[in-house]
Amino acid sequence: MLDNLTLADRYNTLNERLKELEAEVKAVRDQIIATGQEKLVGEFADVTVSLSERSTFDGKLAQSYLTAEQIAACTKKSVVTTVRAKAKTAKEG
Repeated sequence: MLDNLTLADRYNTLNERLKELEAEVKAVRDQIIATGQEKLVGEFADVTVSLSERSTFDGKLAQSYLTAEQIAACTKKSVVTTVRAKAKTAKEG
């Protein structure tokens, strides 16, 4: 179905569908949590719900305790490739 599209159009179309699916997954996830059940059994899958505690590291707070040299010594740089898609409007087409 998407094979006849340009790579840009294919990427954008798939990205838009992914956003829709992610929103749908979030809505279903919220419904699952709202049931209050720890396990839901389906024909094709079982779903478990559990609570856990997570610790996070506050980098900004840590930086307030460090010197600029210490921060630089702990900073790692890398090259990142970013791909973005922007749908064209009827005027741009």
